[in-house]
Amino acid sequence: MPPRPRARTYDLAKTRAAVTAQFEHVREAVRGLDEERLGAPTRLGGWTVRELVAHLSMAVGAVARHLEQPPPPAREVTATGWVAATAALGGDIDDDTRSLAATAEPAELLDRAAARFAELVPEAPGDRLLAARVGAIRLDDFLVTRCVELVVHTDDLAAALGASLPYDRQALAAATRLLADALAAKAPGGSVEVRVPPYAVVQCVEGPRHTRGTPPNVVETAPLTWIRLATGRLDWSEAVEEAEVTASGERADIASYLPLLG
Repeated sequence: MPPRPRARTYDLAKTRAAVTAQFEHVREAVRGLDEERLGAPTRLGGWTVRELVAHLSMAVGAVARHLEQPPPPAREVTATGWVAATAALGGDIDDDTRSLAATAEPAELLDRAAARFAELVPEAPGDRLLAARVGAIRLDDFLVTRCVELVVHTDDLAAALGASLPYDRQALAAATRLLADALAAKAPGGSVEVRVPPYAVVQCVEGPRHTRGTPPNVVETAPLTWIRLATGRLDWSEAVEEAEVTASGERADIASYLPLLG
């Protein structure tokens, strides 16, 4: 049996800075939005931009909220495990998001979350356990999941507003790598190499393991395209047809493993 790949590690300071930077991009995009634009539909079911922004404030605000609570006794989930566990939480998250959106203006919600993050997170160690919805998780892992939330929903916000929004390079890298690792965990193996330059390369899918030279089964795409595929924003066949993904080899169709995150 081939050895299991070693879990990826993330630099706490860099990830913390990435969350701060990407959240600031969101805050800048939301400043000055009028009621018409806040009421615009998004691609997330019945959410408008107002609910989407509330969800973003909730995603970042969760870090401080968890830090204000006593740490749980033992780690229960990793960053990769968080990806697999989130699918079951959709109903609760929707209810909480709608309730939060009704309490204050979107910009105010973002400002509050940013202030609490800046106050509490820099002093906390990476191995501090948090009682997250999916189970006890380390702070350094949870911050990587916040990069995923921010990058994914910045893309949703950009689509709803018809605007081009910036992405912090470190946040985009962390989101890309975590979702690539989640694919490798969901479809363990070494017969397909998935490349998302310049941030991630993983091997996955059971079958003959490639060891040297050019792999016979290769998938390659850009970071935002990968993130849209991994979260169900983009259909695999459409992406291949539009040449947003190159997939060579008889095992390179990974549609059955997508999406990874609901």
